[in-house]
Amino acid sequence: MRKNKRRKTFENVEVVDAGAKGKSVGKAPDGRVIFLTNAVPGDVVDVTTTKKRKAYFEGVATNFHTLSDKRTEPVCEHFGVCGGCKWQHMGYEHQLYFKQKEVENNLKRIGHLDLPEITPILGSKEQYFYRNKMEFSFSDSRWLTQEEINSDIEIEDRNALGFHIPGMWDKILDIKKCHLQQDPSNAIRLEVKNFANKNGLTFFNPRKQEGLLRTLMMRTSSTGEIMVLVQFFEENTEHRELLLNHLKETFPEITALLYVINSKGNDTIYDQEVICFAGRDHIFEEMEGLQFKINAKSFYQTNSEQAHELYKVARNFAGLTGDELVYDLYTGTGTIAQFISKNAKKVIGVESVPEAIEDAKANALHNNISNAEFFVGDMKNVFNDSFISEHGKPDVIITDPPRDGMHKQVVEQLLQVASPKIVYVSCNSATQARDLALMKEKYKVTKVQPVDMFPQTHHVENVVLLEKRV
Repeated sequence: MRKNKRRKTFENVEVVDAGAKGKSVGKAPDGRVIFLTNAVPGDVVDVTTTKKRKAYFEGVATNFHTLSDKRTEPVCEHFGVCGGCKWQHMGYEHQLYFKQKEVENNLKRIGHLDLPEITPILGSKEQYFYRNKMEFSFSDSRWLTQEEINSDIEIEDRNALGFHIPGMWDKILDIKKCHLQQDPSNAIRLEVKNFANKNGLTFFNPRKQEGLLRTLMMRTSSTGEIMVLVQFFEENTEHRELLLNHLKETFPEITALLYVINSKGNDTIYDQEVICFAGRDHIFEEMEGLQFKINAKSFYQTNSEQAHELYKVARNFAGLTGDELVYDLYTGTGTIAQFISKNAKKVIGVESVPEAIEDAKANALHNNISNAEFFVGDMKNVFNDSFISEHGKPDVIITDPPRDGMHKQVVEQLLQVASPKIVYVSCNSATQARDLALMKEKYKVTKVQPVDMFPQTHHVENVVLLEKRV
């Protein structure tokens, strides 16, 4: 017998909270949670469900009876379709409230931790145009809006340069203006699209695996430098040089003009050769007099200004006097390690990505930092007894793992090393709470500082200071 998949409608649902992944939360008459994509806490709405699960529904608000006082007018014309800035319709002070609430809930409910008073979340000075890296995709069959579908006008221009529609790998929304990266980002993207259309350069079709233009990446830095990388699906020397020469002449401020020829099934560039067409193959970011060389494959925090604030929190929590041996686990390109090096006796950075460690070493050399060493390898394999024996027992450990948190073996090694202080920087307070729960018998949480790196989204960073129990 087929299951009943008919959509349900619930009327006058009060939206009471903001939940995971940027969705808001209401309650169905039977008590089940409803996750909504287009409502704000405080709205009273009619809901049409899109998914039914044992414990919850997913749905959309189809009629608004009462609009929340937490609402604000979205600034972007693409809001609601793009999916990149899901909280643009919520006032920034309310975004910060729900981010802080999420951190507190995760630490209490998942970690079951005894917490000190949590410091109010550190908001971002810039709420728009704060990202230093953006990636756009080309498509020869762009996503059509509902208005376009309903109209009688024949759509001739189906080329797009923009973002993937959420959950649809082959559908691209054409972006007219993005509010995430400073100019000349929008100007460069629009010029690339217009020039390609005028000159017959073909846009990529991921289903057919054909077309010349694949992706466009732009990086900017606080020093005013700009990197532009065009990814081509195949080599067409005439069209490639036509576009790149046009960019070089039209935007002389571009510091690094790069390209990739990538004919494989996916568009990741990390296993591809990046070729410098004009200028340098890198740009520089600067922080407190330190310069960080960033190439096309480098990892760097995507909000430069808030990264500085985040690192200052980590440094403050570490409480360094200049006599400490510090381990920086998951060091990436060594930004935190170098940022704190002048306050420590020595810093040891560990990271699994070889290219990141090469960047870290090169940046340390460039910055004349002689008290930082960097090692490459899987954390659970490298961070062991023999490593500690060789490099010394750390006085302070800073750990900044990926979203999945730390491997259990790494947590076990931290407990075995038993350094007096651990500073845990996290982009996912749920996995952070899980890890902290494993350490609470030996460590107590003494400071908590959420930091907002990504305004208009639900993402939030959190920094915790752990001190060894006596």
